[in-house]
Amino acid sequence: MPSAKAEQNKLVVITGGSRGIGLAMARVFAKNNYTVIITGRDPNRLQDAAGELKKDQATAIPCDVRDPASVEKLFQEIGKYHSTIDVLVNNAGVAHTLAPVDRLPVETWKEVIDTNLTGTFLVTRSALPLMRAGGTIVNNLSVAAITPFPGMSAYNASKFGALGFTQALREDLRKRGIRVLALLAGATDTEIWGQFWADAPKEKMISAETVAEAVFHAVSAPANTSIDEIRISPAAGVL
Repeated sequence: MPSAKAEQNKLVVITGGSRGIGLAMARVFAKNNYTVIITGRDPNRLQDAAGELKKDQATAIPCDVRDPASVEKLFQEIGKYHSTIDVLVNNAGVAHTLAPVDRLPVETWKEVIDTNLTGTFLVTRSALPLMRAGGTIVNNLSVAAITPFPGMSAYNASKFGALGFTQALREDLRKRGIRVLALLAGATDTEIWGQFWADAPKEKMISAETVAEAVFHAVSAPANTSIDEIRISPAAGVL
């Protein structure tokens, strides 16, 4: 972290920013002169990711979005050096091995719900005191927030729930002038497929960079622009 509060650049905070769509978004925002803070559970991977970004413009802070104390510590640290968060991206997420409901371990259910749904709530709640009118929150939900898939009950439930949270949050923040966007991306070439479909046809998927550019375009739209959802899918129609 810098030694004094940084005001010269806009600030974006991206959870799950050490890989996949999160890292792609960090690259795009850094390229466009944002100060970038990325979080994740793996300190070493976070530091490697921060090293790829523009020097002196990216900071990596370990955080487990499932843990309220870890989330509070993250934003206390951010608040020491930044008075305002301009963009918050709730991107941290996990999937699970395909399994019907009667074979899905309760531990798996809890991990997915705690990360994808409760984690989004915890991060948003702690970030809001640092957000002002003109700020934007982007929740990465995936097409799984509107389309059910067999064997994915915990993942679908977490994303359907996160969409409901996103819609309620939008109503809460409308009068405060903070925009809330739902990112509903179709099949995207990231590591998450290894958790449930190792042989997925990644050559037919959209790239994480394409998703990141779409997010930045939406975030950069004029404040009076009405954007609730960012939908992007591969032309081949995978999933």
